[in-house]
Amino acid sequence: MKSDTIAAIATGMSNAGISIVRISGDEAFSIIDKIYQSKGREKKLSEQKSHTVHYGYIFDGEQMIDEVLVIIMKGPKSYTKEDVVEINCHGGMMVTRKVLETAVKYGARVAEPGEFTKRAFLNGRIDLSQAEAVIDVIQSKNHYALQSSIDQLKGSVQKKIVEIRENILRDVAFIEAALDDPEHIDIDGFDNTLLSNVESNLKKLDKLYQSSEHGRLMKEGINTVIIGKPNAGKSSLLNGMLKEDRAIVTDIEGTTRDTLEETIVFDGILLNIMDTAGIRQTKDVVEQIGVERARNEAEQADLILYVVDSAKALDENDDTVMEFIKDRKAIILRNKIDLKEMVSKEDIILAMKKYSDKESPIVDISAKLQKGMQELENMIKNMFYEGEISFNDEVYITNVRHKAAIKESIDSLKQVRESIHNGMPEDFYSIDLMNAYKVLGEIIGETVEEDLVNKIFSEFCMGK
Repeated sequence: MKSDTIAAIATGMSNAGISIVRISGDEAFSIIDKIYQSKGREKKLSEQKSHTVHYGYIFDGEQMIDEVLVIIMKGPKSYTKEDVVEINCHGGMMVTRKVLETAVKYGARVAEPGEFTKRAFLNGRIDLSQAEAVIDVIQSKNHYALQSSIDQLKGSVQKKIVEIRENILRDVAFIEAALDDPEHIDIDGFDNTLLSNVESNLKKLDKLYQSSEHGRLMKEGINTVIIGKPNAGKSSLLNGMLKEDRAIVTDIEGTTRDTLEETIVFDGILLNIMDTAGIRQTKDVVEQIGVERARNEAEQADLILYVVDSAKALDENDDTVMEFIKDRKAIILRNKIDLKEMVSKEDIILAMKKYSDKESPIVDISAKLQKGMQELENMIKNMFYEGEISFNDEVYITNVRHKAAIKESIDSLKQVRESIHNGMPEDFYSIDLMNAYKVLGEIIGETVEEDLVNKIFSEFCMGK
């Protein structure tokens, strides 16, 4: 089927060494033949071998636009499985736009956001989960997110989903065949086989679903809140983690009166970190608002870093914080270890026992001198990722849409299990099995609605 030929700038719109204008579609070679002239007397690009690079010029009629390198890729061996031309021109914004305008003038139209990847999906080169991984690769903010996205781009999610769907479909096919031809296919005793298959698929799906929490932290980062009483060294800790003076640090209590948010990559882990106002009783209205915000943010946090001033005795403000963190994931930082000790680890453990038998890990640091920071990094990694994450056989669900579909399929399979236990007729099994099959198909794009596909690709950058 003949399709429009599209063109777009595939690199960032800023002055750079090189920019790329990509053209894809049935008329890609016809267009490049009209606007490209070689340095020598080469054949037309449409007559050249695929996956070759050519040096020459882009012309709009008699006017030369730029000196370029052109890469030609004949379908189906291209990103979109269509004929593709990539023009590597100089990276100035003006010249790049001019090259694109020339391609459009001679027959292309400007691509919609994500349209190149959408064509790759529609033409069967990648499935929908791989297409979504493309944008995740582009938007990755840390090593773990990038590695997970690359694995999904290679088909890690697709393989798991296809395997489970095939298992479900075999059971549905047997049930339907037995119901249609009971004289030749005996369904007696199949309940036990089906139950075993359902339990196996539930185990696989539950593992994927449970991985979504790690996946969220990889992709979005660990929401981290620094709390403690005034002048404990919270802002110094933030500055130390950022390796720059972002927060104001003074000896005056109550300097930080509002929340301060930063995003940092801490030993390969993305932290969305927030410095907050010191927790204490105060009559200052503005500071009271800051303290309340600190509490609210800490309630929503994945991790709390509780900074204790080891050079000052524990007081009622520390008690307030300890009671607050008793059931939360927290690391206690015994700060200012370079000064005379007034609070030991044993003091903190004993004080925490008043509120919880659970012991939060304690790390000795000097935020000012940057001591103990590596131990803190290791502690965070072990707390959330149980050491090094393995990407050899593990699949991490990072997409909210995928997570929702897996949850619905789990619910459907649990309904099948309940129907088996209740001795329901076999056709009841098929209904829930097929729903599980269908919603899993939405992950890879086999049963997805067109409106959802359009929405997904509309969130892509132009030219991808």
